[in-house]
Amino acid sequence: MLDYKLTTMPGIGTAIASKLIAEIGDISRFPNADKLARYAGVAPIKFSSAGKGKEESSRQGNRQLHGLFYFLAVSMVTVPKSGKPNQPIFYAYFQRKISEGKTKSQALVCIMRRLVNIVYGMIKQH
Repeated sequence: MLDYKLTTMPGIGTAIASKLIAEIGDISRFPNADKLARYAGVAPIKFSSAGKGKEESSRQGNRQLHGLFYFLAVSMVTVPKSGKPNQPIFYAYFQRKISEGKTKSQALVCIMRRLVNIVYGMIKQH
């Protein structure tokens, strides 16, 4: 898989890694992780009118890539019947975002954004 070490990250198998690489394509198209997040439809969009504005999640972007990041985010915060989270660091981050007043959906988007940064760095740095 072009010498990317995506499968070293827990939760990413060869199938997910190959789909990520296929959907992202040439990483040099994206000067930074923010652009990749925008392409994946993870970055919020500002809507404003008459000085009043709000941010909403984007319905644009590559929906396949968005779905992959959503799947990864859910798998990171899942707690199996054993009672121990799959990824304790992401689970703690998820709980912190909920305690800050975010909904579960908004907290998942925060995790998706983090995952975009991690995947971008791993592909960019090989």
